[in-house]
Amino acid sequence: MARPPTQEQFDEFAQVAWPRLYRSAYLLVGDHASAEDLVQTALAKTFGNWGRVRTLEAAPAYARQVLFNTAMSWFRKASWNREQPTEVLPDLGQDSDPTTRSVLLDAVAALPPRQRAVVVLRFYEDLDVRRTAALLGCSEGTVKSQTSFALDKLRTILGDPTLTLEVTQ
Repeated sequence: MARPPTQEQFDEFAQVAWPRLYRSAYLLVGDHASAEDLVQTALAKTFGNWGRVRTLEAAPAYARQVLFNTAMSWFRKASWNREQPTEVLPDLGQDSDPTTRSVLLDAVAALPPRQRAVVVLRFYEDLDVRRTAALLGCSEGTVKSQTSFALDKLRTILGDPTLTLEVTQ
C-alpha cells in the first residue's frame, strides 16, 4: 500500500495547485477576495485530511472536490453574497473597470450558484457529466438539466441564440 504524501509534498502541491484552484474559485464566486478565501479554505481542509490522499496524483482531484463542496456549502448559507449598502463605493482596483471586464464572466456570475458550478465544471474544468455529477453529489440528469438551463440563460443574457461553449483555459 502506498504511503500518504508528506507535509513537504503538500507544500509543493499547494503552491502548484493554487492558480488552477483560484481560477475555478473565481469563476464560481465572481470576486477576487472571496475566491482567495475559498481556495485557502479548500487547501486548509485538504491539508486537514492529507492522510486520506493516497498519492500525489490524486491530490488535485481531491482538492478540487473539496473546493466545490466548500463553495456549495457557502452558497447554501443565507448570508451568501448579501449586499451591504454604503454611501461611498470602495475602490476595487483595476479589475473593477467595466471596459476591461469580460462580458462572459459577468454572464456566468449572473447564473444561480448550482448552474454556475455546472458550467465551470463542464466547460472550464472539462469534466464529463458523470464526473460532474459525482463532484456535486447529484444525479447525471440534474447535471444535464442544470447545464441546459444555464446555457439558455447565458444565451438570453448574451443575446446570442446560437451560443455554444467550448473548453478554454
